[in-house]
Amino acid sequence: MIAQAEKAMNCIGGEWMPGTSTDVSQVINPATGEVLADVPLADASDVNKAVEAASAAFPAWRETPPQDRIQYLFRFRQALETHFEEVARLITMENGKTLTESRAEMRRAVENVEVACGIPTLMQGYNLEDVARGIDEIMIRQPLGVVAAIVPFNFPAMVPLWFLPYAIACGNTFILKPSERVPLSSRRLVELLHETGLPKGVVNLVTGAKPAVDALLDHPAVRAISFVGSTPVARYIYARGAQSGKRVQCQGGAKNHVVVLPDADFESTVKIVGDSAFGCAGQRCLAVSVAITVGQATKPFQEAMVDLAANIHVGNGLEPGVEMGPVISQQSKTRIERLIEEEAAGVLLDGRKAQVNGGKGYFLKPTVIAGSGPESELAKTEIFGPVLTLEHAKDIDQAIEMVSRNPYGNASSIFTSSGAAARKFRYAAPTGNVGVNIGVAAPMAYFPFSGWKDSFLGVLHGQGHDAVEFYTDKKVVIERWPKEWSRKF
Repeated sequence: MIAQAEKAMNCIGGEWMPGTSTDVSQVINPATGEVLADVPLADASDVNKAVEAASAAFPAWRETPPQDRIQYLFRFRQALETHFEEVARLITMENGKTLTESRAEMRRAVENVEVACGIPTLMQGYNLEDVARGIDEIMIRQPLGVVAAIVPFNFPAMVPLWFLPYAIACGNTFILKPSERVPLSSRRLVELLHETGLPKGVVNLVTGAKPAVDALLDHPAVRAISFVGSTPVARYIYARGAQSGKRVQCQGGAKNHVVVLPDADFESTVKIVGDSAFGCAGQRCLAVSVAITVGQATKPFQEAMVDLAANIHVGNGLEPGVEMGPVISQQSKTRIERLIEEEAAGVLLDGRKAQVNGGKGYFLKPTVIAGSGPESELAKTEIFGPVLTLEHAKDIDQAIEMVSRNPYGNASSIFTSSGAAARKFRYAAPTGNVGVNIGVAAPMAYFPFSGWKDSFLGVLHGQGHDAVEFYTDKKVVIERWPKEWSRKF
């Protein structure tokens, strides 16, 4: 446990230092209201120092052979395993999710480091002899330079590692801007990374809010920006970064649907959908937000889901047996309660006014709402809380059409025992991540974390081959070596 509030500082050029700004934010444990840290928010001058440090470190790091670069990642992976429980507890304390969920996040984080260790193979180019008589052509990949990631509160360890290990393995230098709500996990990751002996300036960290973000977006030496957050902010970052000539990838918001057919295995389906909707208090970008039941599936699914949700144990995520923690802040709790109030007529299970932990913390209990309709604010809004809405479709075609109407395209799933229905859904679903009898369609680290429509702005996603493509420039070399030139030697 953190015994008292502590200063969270920036890491610039391998040195921990306070920011120059007088603006301070607090890191608050959402389960207890305890202040964990005072965070001096970085301003443009702090960002400029980080960019200068990253720029100075880039030439030597770029010239470091890929096989040597990944040795630091091998050591970092081992450090993550050694400190696995420590970092998981830190995630729970500043984010609120259960310790089991924090451990799952850490496992996904480690997997991305493992994949990035394959960069000597993943970063290879290709060549062809005699593209014309006596002329050979070669495609090689080279690092961009200084790159940055702006990451959210909901996965403070995993999301930074969607980007960081791939970026530095490819030979770039890196600046991490964590959410000012949850900077402690990211700070610990950077500390562990530097304990591997990583050269100073290769990875830097600045804690800040919009001024720090704008400084990264505008700085001419920053070549690429990665972002995960809400769609309005994603649009802002994508437009401003692109205007500055940067390569930008922005993972935005979501409104994820599941379709439940009458031939689904109801016992497992209800449990899987419930875990998806209410796990991490609904604060996952892949959380199920809308369940569409088809035909005769409606009544049994609705009854079973209300029963499951009513019996979820809500509390402090560090306590044994707790299945769901709080939402991140009082502001988030108030916003979610307002959305529920607007749909009060359809509320089947109301999680407002939850009496948890003696009234301390930002707790809601699971909420289930039926019949809100596609035009309601709830149907169009990314709730980012433990709220599941239920809709009905007469058949799978209507269900797919309902999914298609939503402007978001992050994830969708179908629950069925029919291979034909599953294939039809997989083929037609307008989302970048699709699950078949899967509640959280989260790609493994060696696949791209996809997203369509308003859920993603850019071309290349995070993780796997997409990450390597994003963090490298392609250079094509065309060579001619006339035979007569060799006679001179």
